[in-house]
Amino acid sequence: MRVEVRLFATLRRYVPHLGVGEPLYVDVPEGATARDVLERLGVPPEEVKIIMRNNRQVDMDTRLEEGDRLAFIPAVGGG
Repeated sequence: MRVEVRLFATLRRYVPHLGVGEPLYVDVPEGATARDVLERLGVPPEEVKIIMRNNRQVDMDTRLEEGDRLAFIPAVGGG
């Protein structure tokens, strides 16, 4: 099944060809989780602070469905 993925801020470095705001389409097997997508992309799960699935916050072990839209957001700081 195919899911749409967006990597924000420092997480984009794991997919260097990905432009700002550009989606990435990832094929994963049935029953895959958000954690599986991160593994496939080579993104360490500990670098992800927030995961959004179809505009709702979920956890790493949420099972995905065909056509889901995922957003992975790191912890950010500033002042």
